[in-house]
Amino acid sequence: IGPSEKDVIQLRGVIALRDIPKGEPIIEIPYEMAIDLGRESSDPTLPATSFLQKYCVWKSDSDGPPSDKERGDYFAMLPEYMSSDCLGSTDFFSDEALEMLQSPLIKEETLSRKDLVHLRYERDVETMAEISSNLYRWSEEEVATESHLQWASWIITSRVLTVQGPPESGIANRLLIPLIDMCNHDRDSPHILTGRAMTGATLKVVAGVDVKAGDSINISYGGSVEGNDRFIQDYGFLDGGGSKERGKSEVAEAYKIVARKLTGRNRALTKLTVDDQERALEALKATTLEEDEEMLNSGKITNNDERAAIEFRICMKKALAGLL
Repeated sequence: IGPSEKDVIQLRGVIALRDIPKGEPIIEIPYEMAIDLGRESSDPTLPATSFLQKYCVWKSDSDGPPSDKERGDYFAMLPEYMSSDCLGSTDFFSDEALEMLQSPLIKEETLSRKDLVHLRYERDVETMAEISSNLYRWSEEEVATESHLQWASWIITSRVLTVQGPPESGIANRLLIPLIDMCNHDRDSPHILTGRAMTGATLKVVAGVDVKAGDSINISYGGSVEGNDRFIQDYGFLDGGGSKERGKSEVAEAYKIVARKLTGRNRALTKLTVDDQERALEALKATTLEEDEEMLNSGKITNNDERAAIEFRICMKKALAGLL
């Protein structure tokens, strides 16, 4: 008798099927199998329009390049539109949940990102769909909406890897890389990402330690230097701690990174202005730590985005207290 559907745990990620010694590739993907979305930039909505068009060709089985339809197995593995994966990002938070973060900086950036999506949709997607209904056909009955482009932009932000091109070019491209982009996050991951965005190259995850069959293959998102202000926006989760720190501290390093940023103690090249620091710290004073914990444990807050917002501000207050 096999397991019933309810007995099967469905978890997105990558697991080693055999032992792999340190220094050997865990995953190897030819560059030609990746989706190259062009040069790195600060605006994810531009590559998102390209990705959305390819995704729509596959999803609606509409006219388009055969190569887009051939990527169906890969597209089918991506987080679905309005799935729990994307709903964890502030891009999909309600107005109430954004306020409950007590972070004006996150709120302002989130609203700015939504404005970019709105402008890109009006300028590129809506206009092109009016010219040819097949370009962004989500289904037989529906053309891709602004919300679909918001989802596509989140896919780009959360899954794309920036990969250097040929050595002499000095440029970097945004790639969606099958399997590699399914690896979960661990800021303490010893594994190494390597490869170049060029014809004939191979994109790899190389084992930084000996890997045993059954081990989860995780990589470090954001180069181990990003905090939960970025994770909740860009990826849709809060980093509770790397594999080496779990259980050793009440507050995860991902919150401490943000706390150091807000108090001017971070070593990053990009620092907040004094005004932004003061605004962010003042907003967290709207409620006390005790009031936040009571609210979270009351059972009255049932929406996931609101619970995540309160968890964020609770841990931020603990991280800041630890710096005093």
